[in-house]
Amino acid sequence: MTAERDGERTQSQALKAQLALRELILAGALAPGERIAELAMVDRLGLSRTPLRAALLRLEQEGLLEEIPSGGYAVRAFSEADIFDAIEIRGTLEGLAARLAAERGVSAPQLGELKDCVAALEEIVESGEMSADDFARYVPLNARFHALLVDLAQSAPLRREIERATSLPFASPSGFVEAQAILPESRRILIIAQEHHRLVVDAVQNREGARAEAIMREHARLAHRNLQLALRGAGLSKVPGAALIRRRG
Repeated sequence: MTAERDGERTQSQALKAQLALRELILAGALAPGERIAELAMVDRLGLSRTPLRAALLRLEQEGLLEEIPSGGYAVRAFSEADIFDAIEIRGTLEGLAARLAAERGVSAPQLGELKDCVAALEEIVESGEMSADDFARYVPLNARFHALLVDLAQSAPLRREIERATSLPFASPSGFVEAQAILPESRRILIIAQEHHRLVVDAVQNREGARAEAIMREHARLAHRNLQLALRGAGLSKVPGAALIRRRG
């Protein structure tokens, strides 16, 4: 029992270290290319080396860190091409989830839950000029829509791959939503995104797998557009992990 409690405590400390390190990285407190000094980080986080090393490994698996030849880990930098690829991978996997949901069929209560989520998003998007509070409401609802769609695919392996693909903050479905709050094109893009939400629900309901897959792949590509707009303007400051993006030129 003591060994079991010790194991649980180590896992808890590793998760604490992982969350704290991720926050430092995404906030830019640790610069791209910077080597993680274990001893200094142990003192900074107030944790032992064992959970810290477990956290470093997990963040390397997430893609936020990379191993270096001399040993240890460094903060990873991301090119625009890296981010485009990550978004494309996420769109491909979510497209597969939509196709499986359509082909395998969903129950009326499951479909109703998805429709309720779309209706809540619709209310926000159709309210006119969106405020910061509106965007704050939109983000969790948008994340919920994507999560519900993955649930409907009824595939544990696919869920794991999507979780891995979206572990990079700028590859997640809501990675650029907050940036949209200060982009002039935001409303037009949100209207298109909401139309995608409606159409994929319709395709799933009608058991049209190929159509559902194509819609979700196109839906993910709106994030490409948001990235391009953010890189050209002030919106990049609102993107989680923006400090890790290596700008061209």
